[in-house]
Amino acid sequence: MLTKRIIPCLDVKNGRVVTGINFVNLKDTGNPAEMALRYMEEQADELVFLDISASVERRCTMKSWVKEVADRIFIPFTVGGGISSAEQAREIIALGADKIALNTAAVKNPEIIEECAALLGRQAIVLAIDVKEVKPGRWEVYIEGGQTPTGIDALQWIRQGVDLGCGEILLTSMDRDGTKIGYDIPLLSQVATMVPVPIIASGGAGTKEHILEAFNVGCDGALAASIFHFGIVDIPDLKKWLKEQHIAIRYLEA
Repeated sequence: MLTKRIIPCLDVKNGRVVTGINFVNLKDTGNPAEMALRYMEEQADELVFLDISASVERRCTMKSWVKEVADRIFIPFTVGGGISSAEQAREIIALGADKIALNTAAVKNPEIIEECAALLGRQAIVLAIDVKEVKPGRWEVYIEGGQTPTGIDALQWIRQGVDLGCGEILLTSMDRDGTKIGYDIPLLSQVATMVPVPIIASGGAGTKEHILEAFNVGCDGALAASIFHFGIVDIPDLKKWLKEQHIAIRYLEA
């Protein structure tokens, strides 16, 4: 059985980690490389870095902090934000990232998923999707850091993304982002049974029980930001507790 993954998310703007609620009211939280090192020492399984202003500012991810992170940690990490070509994706991997995340560029040009998968392997391609619930059981895809609605049905886009070659789905509920009220379990449970690739839950984690819920409905990873950044949930304690709940998790005794 594959182990479930605990994944801190570090949203990066202007080379600094920031946190907010519903994608707004951002506050400076720290240096990406220093926080990455701390999370590795705290037994995080992976890290996700999202350069949240790159797409809006029409630029690629700043490469300096990516290399700094790669030089300091040896757990897998994903980088997303502003990647708009397979060549840019290759450059990020060459700097030391294990995976790249596509969001806005993939919606505007779905062929980029195929191109990146052909160049790097589908295991290195994460399709990051930000969604809002527009009516019960229907979610709409948003792009450009959650600023722009697309009219695209989220479930349809997930199926298309997997067909095009993405190896993983990072699914964020914008309605729940930063609220700590729990993940969108109806959405996650539906997606987890719909496609054969791993699903990472994102948006709304506030307690260890929320993370357990995501795993119990079939998610492979649980991503969170503020609860880890501000010490609301301690990763070693969380993993020990999840193991007691019979979740397959990588946990090292102190």
